[in-house]
Amino acid sequence: MAAAMKVSKLQKNIVCQTGKHTASVIFLHGSGDTGEGVYSWIKDLMGNGLVFPHIRMVFPTAPPRPYTPMMDQRTTVWFDRHRISPDVPDHMESVDTMCEHLNRLIEEEVNTGIPKERIVLGGFSMGGAMAMQVAYRHHPSIAGVAALSAFLNNDSVVYKAVKEAGGSLPELFLCHGGKDPLVIPEWVKQTHRMMDSLGVPCQFHFFPKMYHEMCVQELELLRTWILKKLPL
Repeated sequence: MAAAMKVSKLQKNIVCQTGKHTASVIFLHGSGDTGEGVYSWIKDLMGNGLVFPHIRMVFPTAPPRPYTPMMDQRTTVWFDRHRISPDVPDHMESVDTMCEHLNRLIEEEVNTGIPKERIVLGGFSMGGAMAMQVAYRHHPSIAGVAALSAFLNNDSVVYKAVKEAGGSLPELFLCHGGKDPLVIPEWVKQTHRMMDSLGVPCQFHFFPKMYHEMCVQELELLRTWILKKLPL
């Protein structure tokens, strides 16, 4: 059995609000990327479209670790997978380790005076799956969860946590592309069906011609949704 991964404080890129800081969005990159990389990608698509007067955008970077689908090569991933498929169990050792570090990142925002109800957690691909793990298992009072081109495993512990949760849960904003060759559209649709059936409020936006990527229309919808969840 592999030894537990020791992780120092996460590196992060911060895009500051233009006025008073009253809310925060933490957005997690996909596998092999960085916080700086996913922010640059968003900026290339929509310029300063995710710069807000009151919301600080935080783009952390996952620490490198061996990744089983890449024959144990080291890369920046939030957790390991047995394989890229929903028909396997969550890799709990790596998921729980990263939950601890992202919990600390959320607490850093809280310590600046931002209540959890004014925090949105989101991500692309693996980052979206990690956002769902952290939010629904550890921080059900946050304002919302955005998962772009992301899925949960069929027997994910997230579903168990949602079933056992009392009270309202944060809305899930899901987006996916119909031509995605890596994350099969049916996997995301099943995640949506499961979360919806368990009482999680959901929005699901499907882009028939999009591959495993983000697009301008998707990010514009995300911006509108963020402002709805975190108004001035």
